[in-house]
Amino acid sequence: MLRDDEFLSSFPALDGFSADDALPAVTLILGGVRSGKSRFAQKLIERQGKGLYLATAQAGDAEMARRIAEHKARRDGLWTTVEEPIELVAAIESNADPARPILVDCLTLWLSNLMHAGRDVAVETLKLTQAIPDLSGPVMFVSNEVGLGIVPNNALARAFRDHAGMLHQKIAEISGLVVFMAAGLPVIVKKPA
Repeated sequence: MLRDDEFLSSFPALDGFSADDALPAVTLILGGVRSGKSRFAQKLIERQGKGLYLATAQAGDAEMARRIAEHKARRDGLWTTVEEPIELVAAIESNADPARPILVDCLTLWLSNLMHAGRDVAVETLKLTQAIPDLSGPVMFVSNEVGLGIVPNNALARAFRDHAGMLHQKIAEISGLVVFMAAGLPVIVKKPA
């Protein structure tokens, strides 16, 4: 595995988008579990300077606590962290800043939190997509692509998969850059015009 200082430099130009280019207003980084999504997103923002890490995870068990600790260990003095598992729109709006991109990690955990809390996912998705165009600074979303596998055998898992797919479509539509991560490698799906 490449060291962090080598990681983005190994991708000097990604299908016409350079990691040194200014970030678009909205970026979506999708991929499977452990595909390198968070690391790639973090390094893109660090190339721009300081960032705000908006974490949606909750440590419900020891394994998740370890994952959260791993993510925290990768951040240094360039990052301010805000933890917000449910009220994502309010957290993004109150922290938007043209000089400090926001990294939301991740949308699928936020979605899971919404469903667990009994919130209306369609309403929350609409609130998010309506708020994004009015932000004063760039925001980058990381999310797990969960629709590439088999059809889940229970209604809750199918509903989660369907909600995630619709959320991704809506965020991708308003994103200037969409990257799909596979085995630690970025593939540009949509690039700034």
